[in-house]
Amino acid sequence: MEKYIEQNGITYELRGEQYYPLLELPEQKEVGKYGRLHLEFLKAHRKGYHTTLLMEGALNQRLCEIDIEAKQMVESIISRLAIERGINEDLKARDMLRWVAEMNNIKASAEEIVLREVVYV
Repeated sequence: MEKYIEQNGITYELRGEQYYPLLELPEQKEVGKYGRLHLEFLKAHRKGYHTTLLMEGALNQRLCEIDIEAKQMVESIISRLAIERGINEDLKARDMLRWVAEMNNIKASAEEIVLREVVYV
């Protein structure tokens, strides 16, 4: 008996008296905060779509796309809101605590918008 055989594009290895497929998962990218939140949303509310992505091997890529899009959107919203509200380096130099409070408020607002429009859809 041969140690390795190939059938239907899959290589099999002989172990004992049986052949086992030599399968490898594609390399997985690191998923960030928003991707993980989207995964939990899919598992809880979009089970069919989650299963489809999982079976097609596209789940990790989709989660990475969501994560990148959400991060870019948060950064964009933060910079836009900071300009609109007049939160700048001058305020940071004059009143550090107010600057921190304002930036935390802006970041929370931006994340809430992104969660509603990108992550939980």
